[in-house]
Amino acid sequence: MINLIIDVSRYLMILLIALYTYFNFRFFSLPDEIKKRKICGRQNFVMFLIHLLAYLIIWLETGDEKMLVFYAAQVVFFFSYLILYRLIYRNVSRLLVNNMCMLLTVGFLMLTRLSFDRAIKQFVIVTFAALVTFVIPFVIDRVWQLSKIPWVYGIVGLLLLGIVCITGTSSYGAQLSLEIGGYSFQPSEFVKISYVFFIATMFYRSTSIRTVLTVTAAAALHVLILVASRDLGSALLFFVTYVFMLFVATGKWRYLLAGAGGGSFAAVFAFQLFSHVRTRVSAWLNPWSDIAGKGYQITQSLFAIGTGGWFGMGLYRGMPRKIPVVEKDFIFSAVSEELGGIFALCVLLICLGCFLQFMMIASQMQAVFYKLIAFGLGTIYITQVFLTVGGVTKFIPSTGVTLPLISYGGSSILSTFIIFGIIQGLYILKRNEEEEDKYEG
Repeated sequence: MINLIIDVSRYLMILLIALYTYFNFRFFSLPDEIKKRKICGRQNFVMFLIHLLAYLIIWLETGDEKMLVFYAAQVVFFFSYLILYRLIYRNVSRLLVNNMCMLLTVGFLMLTRLSFDRAIKQFVIVTFAALVTFVIPFVIDRVWQLSKIPWVYGIVGLLLLGIVCITGTSSYGAQLSLEIGGYSFQPSEFVKISYVFFIATMFYRSTSIRTVLTVTAAAALHVLILVASRDLGSALLFFVTYVFMLFVATGKWRYLLAGAGGGSFAAVFAFQLFSHVRTRVSAWLNPWSDIAGKGYQITQSLFAIGTGGWFGMGLYRGMPRKIPVVEKDFIFSAVSEELGGIFALCVLLICLGCFLQFMMIASQMQAVFYKLIAFGLGTIYITQVFLTVGGVTKFIPSTGVTLPLISYGGSSILSTFIIFGIIQGLYILKRNEEEEDKYEG
C-alpha cells in the first residue's frame, strides 16, 4: 500500500509541476491584472501541494518524525514570505516571488533526501537571506544615488577578489572562499552584483570609446584575478555578462563579435595553462575512457539522468550519492534521476520564466542605468543556469557553478536573493511610476 501511495504521488508531482510551468508562461499572455493574480494564486496552491506530496514520500520512506517538523517549518516560512512580500510591497511581481519559492521547494526536498543536516543549514540560510533582503526593493525605489558611485563598485569588487586570490581557501583546485570566525563565504557570488552595477553606472554616463576601453580594462582585471584564482567558472560568467552588457549599451555588433573571438582565444589559453582545465575538457570529450578516474563524476551524472528517464525512479529509489558534490554542482542530476526528466525540464522552464521576467523589466525601464542593471543581472542568472545544466548533461565541460536557489551553498543563496530583490525593486519602481502617471493623467 505504501509503495502504491509513493508511486501515485510521484506521477502526481510530475503532473503538478507541469501545471505550474504552464501557469508560469500563461501569465505572460494575460493583459488583465485580475487574471494574473488568479494565475499566481493557482501557482501557490500547486506549489504547496507538490511540497506536501514530496514530504509525504520522504516521511513514508524514512519514518522519521523530524521530517514532518522540518516540513511544517518550511510551510510557515513560505506562507509568511508570500504574504509579507505582498503586504509590504503592494506592486510586487508575484510571479517572481512564486518562482523563487518553487525553486526553493525543489532545493529543500532534494537536499532533505540527500543530506538532512545540509537541508537544515540551507533552511537557516534561506530564512536569514529572506529577512535581510526584504529591504532591497525599498532601497532601489528611493536611492537614485546608486548610479553616482561607479568606482566604489569596481574597487570593492577587485579588492575582494584580490584577497581571495592571495589568502582564499582552495576547493577542487580553485581558490574560492574566505573564512571568517569559522564561517566561509564565496566573495565572487557578491562581486558579480557589484560588477554589474559598475558596468551599468559607467555606461549610463557614457558609451564613448574612452569609456568602453576603461570599462573593458576594469572588467578584464576582474576576469584575470578570477583566472589567477583558478575560479574559471566565475571568470566565464563575468566575461559573458560584460560582453552582452557592452552590446546592449552600445548596440554595436562588432563588440559582440570581438567578445566571441576574445573568449575563444581565452578558452584555448586556459586549456594550455591549467591542468585541471585540461582534465575537465578531457573528461567532457570522452569520459568513458576513464570512468573510475577523471570521467567518474560526469559518467555518474549521465547514468543518473539516463536511469531516471522521463518519470524518475522516485525519491530514495535512485543512487544520487554516487555523484561527487551532488548537493552543489550536480543537483540537477539528482532531480533528473529521482523526480524524472519531465520534472527536471519543468524546473529549467521555471528558471527561463524568471529570466523572461528579468528581460521584460529591463525592456520597460526608461532609465538606461536601471535597464542595464536588470539586463546584467538577468544575464548572470541565465548564464549560471546554462553553465550548471550544460556541465551535468555533458553539453559543455563542467565549470563548478551552482544552480541558483536549488543547489546547496550559503553564498549562492544570499547573492541570488539579492539579485531577485534588486529586480523586484526595479519592477516596483516601474509600477509606481505607471500608477502616478495614470493618477496625474
